[in-house]
Order: sequence, then structure tokens, then C-alpha cells
Amino acid sequence: MWFKNLQIYRLPVAWGMTAEQLIAALSPHAFVPPTASELLRQGWDAPRPAGELVHTVNRQLLLCLSTEKKLLPATVINQVAKARAVEMEDAQGFAPGKKAMKELKERVADEMLPRAFSIASSTFVWIDPVNGWLVVDAASPSRADEVIKLLLKAVDKLPLESLRVQRSPVGVMTEWLHADEAPAGFTVDMDATLRATGESKAAVRYIKHSLDPVEVRRHIDAGKQCTRLAMTWDSKISFVLDETLAIKSIKPLDVLQEKESSTKDESERFDGDFMLMTGELAKMLADLVEALGGEAKA
Repeated sequence: MWFKNLQIYRLPVAWGMTAEQLIAALSPHAFVPPTASELLRQGWDAPRPAGELVHTVNRQLLLCLSTEKKLLPATVINQVAKARAVEMEDAQGFAPGKKAMKELKERVADEMLPRAFSIASSTFVWIDPVNGWLVVDAASPSRADEVIKLLLKAVDKLPLESLRVQRSPVGVMTEWLHADEAPAGFTVDMDATLRATGESKAAVRYIKHSLDPVEVRRHIDAGKQCTRLAMTWDSKISFVLDETLAIKSIKPLDVLQEKESSTKDESERFDGDFMLMTGELAKMLADLVEALGGEAKA
């Protein structure tokens, strides 16, 4: 299994909490499916079927936040409530007021909730206590913040910080493109976004398109900066780095996928994939932080 997106946080290196202690902390917040009258439930779940709340491979920890949300569109509630309001007007001779309409919508929602469809989703968290990484597989910072909020609620005094680097990702990515030179160990791929800093917010997007150095340099000289850049690390992993220091669209390349397919048993393959992923991503993150000037110190 490979994470597709990385929202990156820092833990102290050699963080001392064991998997057993983490399981004990998460257990009171374990996932329980919502009742018929509940719209949303979230909680910690086993990453592997019939497993523990913390899955451990080679000192690397994997967590899973499960979410089940019922679909109850406001348009449907409003439609039913409006029909009920017409019936009330016919029966009582006048239309329901603002307060009565609000109460009517609430009653309609309560009645429809037990019959609403549910959508289940899972968000995975990788904790590397050896190198001090905590990574959420989420495309948006808001989703990662939601996961972290629930983790902090479960784990008292978790010493967690956002990753901070010495140099702005926007400034460094712009420099790489202007010089037509990627940092050591990386190559620049064929996706990028250049955005103007002024009021116009003009943007140029390259999607699977060769980044012509002369053309790109002309955009940069006109005031645009790189806010999104596709790269490959060590000929093993391709990804997109954005202006918030999030890493997206991660894809292991052929050299790693060949290693993944060497084991046939599902459980062994999962553990092998996880060990391979965490080992390679830890090295990639260290190289990327170095390319961005190193970590910013408090």
C-alpha cells in the first residue's frame, strides 16, 4: 500500500511512545458505526482486518481514521419541507412563518435520517518514530487538520509540529525552473503551475507538457512564481510539490513496483509494501528538506 498524498508533520526523533501505549490511547476513541439517528461518526479503526488499532512493521506505525457520513442533501430536505408547508397552509389557512419553517425542516431531516445512504471513508496516518515523521494521507490541509485534531484528542500531550523549512517552497521551486536545474537526486517532470503575485492572479499551467526553459524563464521574469511542480526522486518516486509543502500524486515507479510484486501472500505483501514505502519516503523527505534549505529551527 502506498500513500497518494503527504501532509507532513514533525515528531521528536526517537519519540518514545510504544505501539501498545498508542493502542491504549486510541481505544476509547475507536470507531463505532453511527446509529439510525446520527449523521456522522468518526473514530480510530484497525488498518488491517481483525488487527490492532496500530499496525506495526519494522518500527513503523500505521493508523486508520474511519468516517461514516450519511447523505442528506439540503435540496431534498427543502423540497419535502416545502411540500409539507403547502399542506399546512391549506389546512390552517396561512403559510408557516420563518420559525415554523425552520422547525419543519428539522423534523423532515430527523424523519429522513434513518433512511439516508451512508458513505464510509478511511484516512491513514503513518508515524515514523525513528526519523520523527508523522504523515497524513490527505489531499487537503483541512482534512489533515481534522485527523490531527482527533489524534491530539486521543493522545495526551502529543509533541507534534508542522514541518517548517528554511526556504519558501515557492521561491526555491521558482529558482529551480529559472536555472533549469533540479536539486541533487531529483528531476523536474512535465507538470507545473506558474502564478502571478499581483492582483491579476494570472496563471500558466503545464500538464504533461515539456517545460521549455526559455518560455518558463520569460514567465518568471514577468513576475510569476512556481506554486506547483512535478518531480521525481532518485528515479524511484514521482510526486507533485505544492506551495504549502504538501506532497501530492505520489507514484512509485517501475523499479519499486517490481519489488512489491515479489510476495504473493496478501498479508505479507501489505507489510512488505508498507515497509518499502516508509523506508523510501523517509529518505525522500530527508532529501527534499535538505533541498529546501533544511529545517527551520525555533
